[in-house]
Amino acid sequence: MVMDAEAVIADADLTHLHPSAQPIAHLPADERLRHVRADRWIGYSRASEALERLETLYEWPKKQRMPNLLLLGPTNNGKSMIIEKFRRLHPPISHAEHEQVPVLAVQMPSEPSVSRFYVALQAALGAPLRPRQRVSETEQTTLSLLRAVGVRVLVIDELQNVLAGRSDTRREFLNVLRFLGNELRIPLVGVGTREAYMAIRSDDQLENRFEPFALPRWEPNDETRALLASFAAAFPLRDRSIIDTEEMARYLLTRSEGTIGELTRLLTDAAVAAIETGEEAINQRTLLIASYIGPTERRRLFERELP
Repeated sequence: MVMDAEAVIADADLTHLHPSAQPIAHLPADERLRHVRADRWIGYSRASEALERLETLYEWPKKQRMPNLLLLGPTNNGKSMIIEKFRRLHPPISHAEHEQVPVLAVQMPSEPSVSRFYVALQAALGAPLRPRQRVSETEQTTLSLLRAVGVRVLVIDELQNVLAGRSDTRREFLNVLRFLGNELRIPLVGVGTREAYMAIRSDDQLENRFEPFALPRWEPNDETRALLASFAAAFPLRDRSIIDTEEMARYLLTRSEGTIGELTRLLTDAAVAAIETGEEAINQRTLLIASYIGPTERRRLFERELP
């Protein structure tokens, strides 16, 4: 007797998947595609270590000189994912009278200035902006807001943007970082590329206060193979994806150019191709037909289209 498709799926061996992904593998293709394309946290040792450092800062008692962290790495290599995970662990809490924001993240303005930075902090808190305020007034308003909502950790993303300012503006902003740490007695977390480290290094006092924590490009080692195994177990594909080999790790890292963001995008596109074609696994065939284009090739295509 020939079994129908639903019976075959029901009897399929899904032990290659994480228990949370096994029920999803029984769903129709369109629902599985939505799951594949959704954001997910894939833990690995360096990310877990970064979260532990952030938690230590969060629990640090107030004192005159607070410790700070500088989370560094190439673009698209997991920094924002770690910060977002940390924020979700400490979400805003609404009370009848006010809201508490234990972790506040703000992006450094692309054209840095002290006034624009204070305005960005106020905007991140959802405060109504007051036009034509003097910098000193904006500063005091911002400090009052940060205290009122109980910010315990301030995260400044794209910190390397400070280098876009003139030397005097850059110096002024670095002084603001030192001032905020001293005045609020909260840890600061700078997030950025290698250039962010160079900006902090230009100020001896700040360099001593910010501990660098690097997220380097991935190499084809045991850590990468463990990461690939986690991806394979998380995607709701009905056949096993054998991607945690050294050969496959080298191939995937070459195509994604060694960052976890690009690797995630490549594997996601391959998983989509696996479902749409019925292949049901990430392998050489689905990787070749995946719609993914690497960073260098994307730049070449864009530059080719420029007039």
